[in-house]
Amino acid sequence: MTARSAAPAEGVLGYPVRVVAERLGIPTATLRTWNQRYGIGPAVHQPGRHRLYSEADIVLLERMCALIKSGASPSGAAGLVREGGAARGDIAPLLEAAFALDTPAISRLLTAHLRDFGVVGTWDQLCRPAFADIVARQGAGEGCIDVEHLLSWCVMSVLHRTNPPPAQGVPVRAVLACTHGETHSLPLEALRAALAERGAGAHMLGADVPAAALSDTLRRLGRGVPVMLWSQQESTALISAVRTGIEAGARVHVGGPGWTSIILPERVVRVADLREAIDLMS
Repeated sequence: MTARSAAPAEGVLGYPVRVVAERLGIPTATLRTWNQRYGIGPAVHQPGRHRLYSEADIVLLERMCALIKSGASPSGAAGLVREGGAARGDIAPLLEAAFALDTPAISRLLTAHLRDFGVVGTWDQLCRPAFADIVARQGAGEGCIDVEHLLSWCVMSVLHRTNPPPAQGVPVRAVLACTHGETHSLPLEALRAALAERGAGAHMLGADVPAAALSDTLRRLGRGVPVMLWSQQESTALISAVRTGIEAGARVHVGGPGWTSIILPERVVRVADLREAIDLMS
């Protein structure tokens, strides 16, 4: 059994410093220094016994290690860990967790960043740069499509948990839909969460929405509702979806790189980023 998988013996409340050091891959002297200098160590100590680290203590130490790897000083990292805060736009720990397929660590990092910097700050400064790094590695021949999918799922899961749909009675501000054949719905999930953060609701139709389904939704809601149509690639930037929105009397907005070279009707609004989309939708 390795140090990483070892569990405390029955009746023991935690791990000794040697086991924790091996698990984290750092010297025991470093752990003792962090405990003495910064107070990052065992939270509970029983008199007459050696200090033992709990799983919660180890989570804080893992975060401190990740912050130092990303360039933070030990004192700066300790301050962030003690405050429970996130470093703005610190993608290195997130990428490390993603490539390790460490779902709990990914979720912790995303949750902390969302708490401290909100949906827009997390999407623009953490998520998008992380995905850009992964896509660049894919372009260089590194096999990491699985990493992209796992991180996407984690982002979506955390957004749903931290920013669920508003309570009943909150007005619905928009309809969000990917065009038919488009499966990249995560940017719309970020928009839905950002609207929820502001107390505004949205009808999220999700990925691969046929024009007929969009038409049915708009008929149920009545004229004048704002619609966001997302297309990641030109092949899914369908004018039929745009026409469906216009014919239903909706205010049609389009987002995503798929629309870049598409000639659109004059009344359709191209949306450049998440912040602009929030302003237009809310």
